[in-house]
Amino acid sequence: MTENIIRIRNVTKVFQMGSESIHAVDNVSLNIHKEEVCCLFGKSGSGKSTLLNLIAGLEKPTEGRILFHNKHIERMNEDQLADFRRQYVGFVFQSYHLLPTLTALENVTLPLIFKGVSVKERNEQAMEMLEAVGLADRANHKPFEMSGGQQQRVSIARAFVNRPPVVFADEPTGNLDTKTTYEMMDLITGMAQKNHQTLVIVTHDQELAEYADRIVVLQDGKIEKIQKRIREKKENVYE
Repeated sequence: MTENIIRIRNVTKVFQMGSESIHAVDNVSLNIHKEEVCCLFGKSGSGKSTLLNLIAGLEKPTEGRILFHNKHIERMNEDQLADFRRQYVGFVFQSYHLLPTLTALENVTLPLIFKGVSVKERNEQAMEMLEAVGLADRANHKPFEMSGGQQQRVSIARAFVNRPPVVFADEPTGNLDTKTTYEMMDLITGMAQKNHQTLVIVTHDQELAEYADRIVVLQDGKIEKIQKRIREKKENVYE
């Protein structure tokens, strides 16, 4: 029987634009399964990024329930949400979101610092992740000294370094060329598979959506359809 790691029930998010109410997410219910790759797919304005932000606890729903392992995310205060994100989720963003004054190694250690891991242990774990993404030789380089693909590899290492149960990737290859895009998607999905993690990807790119086990198609804040796929498992994506 499939285990659901996230359960979304009748979730709505309304934004006020002057006198107008915009239903960015409109009465959405969805289960996200443990260890699956789930893609939230749709055009700009479909509600996919808003839904991801709600699931990740970055925004509060106007109505509805979001449960992560039976924990009600929508009921948490800001401190509880910060602790929840520290313990359970990783993020890969389109714009990398690396701290420019820190080296690659220092950027990757950040989630471990917030978890209270010792200096020696977090440096060892961060270096292990940089080796996994092929950037051991760039550990002491700062973001401006790296290409876009290398910066995204650092952000992937940071997202996975503390082995969170769920990793959220919001348009993770939007700033990359085609060849690097496929390399990054192979890397992200391969790492999630190896570590038995759940991966939730937001994209408008059909080719990226093909990496998913299920594609949840959104339009006007609603789920239009869900496509189940048999995804080819990639072995030895990284060592």
